[in-house]
Amino acid sequence: MLTTKEAIALKIETTQGVEAAPDPSADAILVSELSYANEGLRMVERPLIKPTISTEQSIFAGTLKKLTFTAEMKGSGTAGVAPEIGQALRCCGMSETIGASVIYQPVSEGHESCTIYYYQDGRLNKIIGAKGTATINAEAGGLGTIQFEFTGKDAGRVDANFPDLEYNATVPRPFIEVPFSIGGYDAIINSFSLAFGNTISTPGNVREVDGYAQVEISKRDPNGSIDPEAQKISVIDFETKFKNGELMDMTTGDVGNVAGNIWNVSAKAGIRDISAGERDQRRTDDLTYGAHETLGDDEFTIEFK
Repeated sequence: MLTTKEAIALKIETTQGVEAAPDPSADAILVSELSYANEGLRMVERPLIKPTISTEQSIFAGTLKKLTFTAEMKGSGTAGVAPEIGQALRCCGMSETIGASVIYQPVSEGHESCTIYYYQDGRLNKIIGAKGTATINAEAGGLGTIQFEFTGKDAGRVDANFPDLEYNATVPRPFIEVPFSIGGYDAIINSFSLAFGNTISTPGNVREVDGYAQVEISKRDPNGSIDPEAQKISVIDFETKFKNGELMDMTTGDVGNVAGNIWNVSAKAGIRDISAGERDQRRTDDLTYGAHETLGDDEFTIEFK
């Protein structure tokens, strides 16, 4: 079974935990760096006292499944049409607003769940009731990517051949010619990251066959990092902004310039730490930040246009 021959399809559920049957011709996501493992595995030990020093076999008492994958940051090819990763974003505690562009923003209730079909080379693994978190990464001269991490209930596995898979043909744009700014300052950065920071809760439930209740998103702490080139204090004083707890408008600016394949990320950033860094013998101010709300659920937005 080749690791180079795998695929996923993801579809939002009408009712959490009720299989949504993703359509590989409509719900497939082109991904890399796939990982699939048990989450919260319970193997009950039996510390019995016996005449011998051997260990009793542990008893399986339920598990959830975790699936992680990386996708490209790119549009659908048509302005106002959700990107290929749209359903995945919604199941990471995000709302979707479709107009001239498509905007994703955190919400605190009504979180959607999904069914994920994970196709291996001759095998199909199913996860239901899944919710997750994600991290956006972009570096100069590379592609913007988003790493998803989903936790859900194990819906079994079967032998299965690959179905007819169809992916969006849009080619992503590199992270260059980007007008990044923070606090109104046009910073020169090399890399940018934003983690959604969702806490995935998996409470126990004796009524369930796996011993777990439905997966929920119970908390959010968006955060990330940037590495602007250091400047004189008269140009930008990040140290004072850090100590004063100043919230700054931060945006990547538009990545790409063709309608239907443009994206940007904006956040209300407060510096959490600052340290002296270096990039090709140039001093940098390496900043970690938190994204914080001001009017409620407005810490950050992701826009495709």
